[in-house]
Amino acid sequence: MDLQPGESTPWHFHREVTDHMVCLSGVIEVRLQLEAAVHVLSPGQRCTVFVLQVHQVANASPSETASCLLIQGVGRYDFNPV
Repeated sequence: MDLQPGESTPWHFHREVTDHMVCLSGVIEVRLQLEAAVHVLSPGQRCTVFVLQVHQVANASPSETASCLLIQGVGRYDFNPV
């Protein structure tokens, strides 16, 4: 998944799939709403977001594209905006 400078996904959650993210380039922020936590990922670092956790994925850089490998499973994909 590529994110342009300053771009982020909407706040959302999944009922069936867990997100496994590995930063490939740039700086990725994984924001968890309930814990008010922010996981800042540099290339090679990873983060897991479990089922029902409201989250947002963002490019923390104002000037560089960031990318991450997003693996989702196991279950039927669903995207539930908040």
